[in-house]
Amino acid sequence: MNIKKELETKIGIANDVYLNNIEIDPLTIKAIMINEVVPADPTQDFYGSADADYLKTTIPLLQGAGAAVASIQDVLQMGIYITNAVKTPKTEYTIDKSSIEKSLPYLEAEIALFPNVKVIMLMGDVAKKAFNMITKKATKKNAVPAVSTYKLRNSEIFYQGIRVMPSYIMTGGNILIEKSKVTMTTEDIAIMLEIIK
Repeated sequence: MNIKKELETKIGIANDVYLNNIEIDPLTIKAIMINEVVPADPTQDFYGSADADYLKTTIPLLQGAGAAVASIQDVLQMGIYITNAVKTPKTEYTIDKSSIEKSLPYLEAEIALFPNVKVIMLMGDVAKKAFNMITKKATKKNAVPAVSTYKLRNSEIFYQGIRVMPSYIMTGGNILIEKSKVTMTTEDIAIMLEIIK
């Protein structure tokens, strides 16, 4: 299945929305990692060039958690699919609610493509907010409590039988600066890897 074609068929084509243009067997995916926002340059995204900026921080996090991965193909072969909550590049420092709302139908349809998912990792506050907007629409309440990620890390949260793990952003400058968050993110990924074994 081509993810981009599938989502465009279900939701429609939007010129400024970046979708993962990859072929994948949805049945093989056991975990989804939702990053915050697509980069301005699509070649720097997870499925862009081999040395894409997003992979420069993500691959070491996965390796630090014990995954034997060197490329995005290795990650997919482990049953891990990575996507972005916001499908349009950010134009300002923060991501406004309208950007999240515009991308939400795509994200919701994207998550629904994978029937065998055991874990959804929310990598950063924007991913957490987007996921809560999806769950609130379905159940009238947030799946993830509106408290800091630090306080949520050790609690087991489930949504429709899927383990939901709030963690920290895994791309961009922040991950390179805050070593404690790198450690915590790596620990969270290690738990996810254990669940999907």
